[in-house]
Amino acid sequence: MKQAVQRVGRSLSAMVMPNLGAFIAWGLITALFIPTGWIPNEKLGNMVGPMLSYLLPLLIGYTAGKMVHGVRGGVVGSIATIGVIMGASIPMFLGAMAAGPLGGWCIKKFDEAVDGKIPAGFEMLVNNFSAGIIGGILSIICYLGIGPLAEAATNGLGAGVGWLVDHKMLPFASILVEPAKVLFLNNAINHGVFTPLGTQQSLDVGRSIYFMIESNPGPGLGLLLAYCLLGKGSAKSSAPGAAIIHFLGGIHEIYFPYVLMNPILILAMMGGGFCGVLTLSLLGGGLIGPASPGSIFAELMMTPRGAYLANCAGIVIGGAVSFVLSMLLLKIAGKDDADLEASQASTRAMKAESKGISVGETSLAGASKPISAANVKKIVFACDAGMGSSAMGATKLRKKLQVAGLGEITVIHSPVSEVPPDADVIICHKELKERAANANSSAHIVAITDFLAAPEYDTLIKELKG
Repeated sequence: MKQAVQRVGRSLSAMVMPNLGAFIAWGLITALFIPTGWIPNEKLGNMVGPMLSYLLPLLIGYTAGKMVHGVRGGVVGSIATIGVIMGASIPMFLGAMAAGPLGGWCIKKFDEAVDGKIPAGFEMLVNNFSAGIIGGILSIICYLGIGPLAEAATNGLGAGVGWLVDHKMLPFASILVEPAKVLFLNNAINHGVFTPLGTQQSLDVGRSIYFMIESNPGPGLGLLLAYCLLGKGSAKSSAPGAAIIHFLGGIHEIYFPYVLMNPILILAMMGGGFCGVLTLSLLGGGLIGPASPGSIFAELMMTPRGAYLANCAGIVIGGAVSFVLSMLLLKIAGKDDADLEASQASTRAMKAESKGISVGETSLAGASKPISAANVKKIVFACDAGMGSSAMGATKLRKKLQVAGLGEITVIHSPVSEVPPDADVIICHKELKERAANANSSAHIVAITDFLAAPEYDTLIKELKG
């Protein structure tokens, strides 16, 4: 059941995460230019509605179709999505998540059926007309069928969450959200569920608490601060750095091993999340758009005028409650820090599982080529989304290369499924090794377990310097 949920969640988040920049752009424009914004401007505020109704769903539909069958799948997925958009009276994020993959799947099956059967010289004609005809048919089907169904489902979800809000029960969502985060369902919950619901609510009332239920950095900070005081050995010494990365950098995954080392601490996370959401509910807090990553800077940037006190209070109280509960639980049932390595291994295994990789899948699709400074021009850090741990690791290695006199080598970060073909070296978590090799079979693969302190960085630099 957990694997099935993770597969669904992974698909939902993969449709939204590449487009978070567009969601943030919409949120900033909304926060600035709507009548209640920081700089009200009627002309510029007219962009808010079309971006929400057309741009964001179409981006999701294109991304979803591309996941299934490349650019052709993305194009047909977009055509199908416009039918969903026109067939409903509300922004169709849920509909786009259905229409996009459907379009990609249909054109993929067509291409498989005609593979090798198209007469020479007619390839472009068949490709263009097949995409147009299939896309047109799907847009009509989505307009008449999927659009109304998706609108009903969206309204049902909104009504269910609205019932929780009306009955002051939304804080209880943390009882499910916090354990799910530690199982690496955080992106699925945040971007697959809360982002679409929050975007609709933000349009209606100017802010949404949904954007802060999962992204609130307070509870994780409280737990790590407790480890700073009562932790032992490596757990205590590593907690301050983890707290900085979590709170300022927004990489929440960094605190998951500390919870797994003492599983009873999930109660502290639940309590902190509950009290944080309760505070936000009582004070009317919320964000104008999604905060990604979930750092304090992102939270403050997406806070609308008049909500700073409520949002800061939700973060502080969530962190304080988590801190107090973590301190008590560590005193009562804290384990020795020797369990930290086992917890980190367990975290890596669950993260791999959440991405559809079985532990132990480490075979490469192609042989790695020898490397030296002469034949390495681009190094790519790859992670699942290409935005969190890979960006952090790329910054770390870039500084090391500059110190070593190899600053002319380009270092970038990328989703593991979109590694550029001109990459000479790919650095990724060992559980993503096979996917990286499949994305670029000619590149040298460096598999690591810790993006911050991997000994492989120094080994790579030695190889580059010969």
